[in-house]
Amino acid sequence: MEQKKKESAKVYKQQQIAPGIYDMWINTTLANQAKPGQFISVYTQDKSSLLPRPISICETDVANNRLRIVYRVAGKGTAEFSRYKTGHRVDILGTLGNGFPLEKAEGKRLFLMGGGIGIPPMLSVAKAIKNVASVDVIVGYRDKELFLVEDLEKYASVHVATEDGSVGTKGTVMNVIEEKKLEADIIFACGPMPMLRVIKKYAAENKIAAYISLEERMACGVGVCLGCVVKTTKTDHHSHVNNARICTDGPVYNAEDVDIVD
Repeated sequence: MEQKKKESAKVYKQQQIAPGIYDMWINTTLANQAKPGQFISVYTQDKSSLLPRPISICETDVANNRLRIVYRVAGKGTAEFSRYKTGHRVDILGTLGNGFPLEKAEGKRLFLMGGGIGIPPMLSVAKAIKNVASVDVIVGYRDKELFLVEDLEKYASVHVATEDGSVGTKGTVMNVIEEKKLEADIIFACGPMPMLRVIKKYAAENKIAAYISLEERMACGVGVCLGCVVKTTKTDHHSHVNNARICTDGPVYNAEDVDIVD
């Protein structure tokens, strides 16, 4: 297992790609150990804000030691990150969490499902399995302000849903499956909890294996504080209750192993 480490990296480039959504490439040695589905913690330089922000890894460029994150400005910390320019120092901890079980996708029909800021990690997955699986990427947005669709189309068939119907199918990612009569043997998904609940239910009803990446606020990011837990069907060896730490045991889980019912 690769050792987690804190590193003072540098911004290679950054741009805004949709309202409130930023795309940052970072020069870092962590690029060579990142796995699809993992994340990094990014520290602010504001000393009054001690906790780092967990951000999923969107893509890596191992040859050039670069790692890509795509994030939404949601508060003071991410607002600071959005102002970083080329050459700016950025302190990061990584790589964190587990990743999607790519080996389970080999030779299978696969749905990669992403909603909102859960879409970025789907790019690294699509890139990794483009030659070993039949992949349909199904992504959901609020409106016509799409992001990463062209990147995803390099590696798989992409189907878009928008809540207002301005692009693609009107509704959710599940409406896409129904409208286009898509089928799969396995699902990898990341997005808001309501979306993951529906996917878990759909997978169970159709006897499809599903692996979901849970989004959660985190404090330490390394499993010490127990600030990010999810109910599970198994007893956690650390807390001795039916909980698991998303930052270390996850963020990717077999949907059958987590209790995410309202």
